[in-house]
Amino acid sequence: MVLETALNAASALQAAQQTVEIETAGLQAMRDALDGELGKRFEGAISTILDAQSKGGRIIVTGMGKSGHIGRKIAASLASTGALSHFVHPAEASHGDLGMVGGDDVVLALSWSGEAPELADIIAYTRRFSVPLIAITSGPKSALGSAADIALVLPKMAEACPNGLAPTTSTTMQLAMGDCITVALLSLRKFTAQDFRQFHPGGKLGSRLLKVGDLMHSGDAMPLVSDRSLLSEAIVEISSKRYGMTGIVDAGGRLIGIVTDGDLRRAFSEGFNDRPVSEIMTRAPRVTTPDTLASQLLAEMNARSITGLFAVEKEKPVGVIHLHEILRAGVA
Repeated sequence: MVLETALNAASALQAAQQTVEIETAGLQAMRDALDGELGKRFEGAISTILDAQSKGGRIIVTGMGKSGHIGRKIAASLASTGALSHFVHPAEASHGDLGMVGGDDVVLALSWSGEAPELADIIAYTRRFSVPLIAITSGPKSALGSAADIALVLPKMAEACPNGLAPTTSTTMQLAMGDCITVALLSLRKFTAQDFRQFHPGGKLGSRLLKVGDLMHSGDAMPLVSDRSLLSEAIVEISSKRYGMTGIVDAGGRLIGIVTDGDLRRAFSEGFNDRPVSEIMTRAPRVTTPDTLASQLLAEMNARSITGLFAVEKEKPVGVIHLHEILRAGVA
C-alpha cells in the first residue's frame, strides 16, 4: 500500500510538471507571435477599444463553455481597472440580451475553434449594426475568425490534457491574451494605484490601498500645544489625547516640534521643572502627508520604531495617525 501511494504521488507530480511545460510552451508561442502579425492586430484591437471608449462605449465580452469562463474573468479584470465592461452569455444574447450591446460598444468574442454555434446570433448582430467585433481564436478561417473586424489568432498548441480534449493550454493562452488587453489599456490610460482603489475598496487589496488621510484623526482630536506652553500643559494634552506625544506649533500654526512620553520621562529623571516645552521638544520631527499610502507609512514606522506621526500640508498639521490605527485597518 505504501509503495502504491508513492508511485501515484510520483505520477501526479510528473503530470503536473508536464502540464506546466506544455502550457508554458503555448505562452511562449504566443509571445513569439506578438512579434509578428498577432502584434499588429493586437495594436489594432487596442486602438479600436480606445476609440469605442472615447465615445462612451463598453467592452462586451462573450464566449461559450470554457471560453466563456475565461471571458467572465477578462470582463471582470477590465471592469476592475476602469474599462467599462461586462460579460454577455451568447445563449442569453439570443433570447433578449442582445439589447445589452450598444452601437458605440465593441464586442470581444472568445472561441478557440471559432465555430461555437451559440455565437452565431451575436456575430450576426454586430455585423448588422456595425458594432466592432474582436475575436480571440485559433481559427482564422472559422465562422468567428472570418467575421471579425480584428482576429487575434493564437497559435494552435497541444492541450496539456493527454487526450487532447480538455481545454487547458488553449484557455491559458486566452486568459493571457485577456490580461495583455487589460494591462495595455490601463497602461495607456495611466491607471494608478489610487484609481485602482476606487474599484477595490474591500478586502485585503482595499486595505493595502488606504491612504493616511483615510485613517488619520484631525481637528480637535490632534494633540497640539503652542511653543509657549509649559510642560504641565503638554502632559495634560498627551494624557487626554492618548497618542503618546503632542505636537508643538508656532504662532503661525506650523508644526515645529513634538514632545513624546519619552521626552517627559527624561525630563522628570532630572527632577520636575515646569519649563517651556520648547526646551525639551524634538525639532523638525518626521512627518507624513494625507496622500501617503498607509502601507508605505507602516513600513517606515516599523523600520524607525515610530508609533505615531503627524500628517502635514504646507508645514501645518492636518491629522495624526497611530501605528495601531493602521494595523486595525488591516494594513500589513
